Amino acid sequence: MYKLAGELSQRNAYDVVAAGNVAIAQGQSDFDFSNLVQIDSSAVVTMIEWQRQAAQQNKTLQFHAVPASLISLIQLYGLTGQFHITPAERH
Repeated sequence: MYKLAGELSQRNAYDVVAAGNVAIAQGQSDFDFSNLVQIDSSAVVTMIEWQRQAAQQNKTLQFHAVPASLISLIQLYGLTGQFHITPAERH
């Protein structure tokens, strides 16, 4: 499982996309968002790019522990059906 940590925002989205694409090329298909502490709409674009990369390799991605705020953005953009998402657990 590929674990994201820290921040996924406009500041570092390019690097996060690149690292995720390497992980996909190495066989990863599960992405864990549980250690992200800051996120913005760049996360949606990042997920779309990862989906594109995975599709080129005939892979399906799973996104785990996705924060409610990111799920809300995905719903707002009408992209709910584009991703296999497991929401973050509420405490």
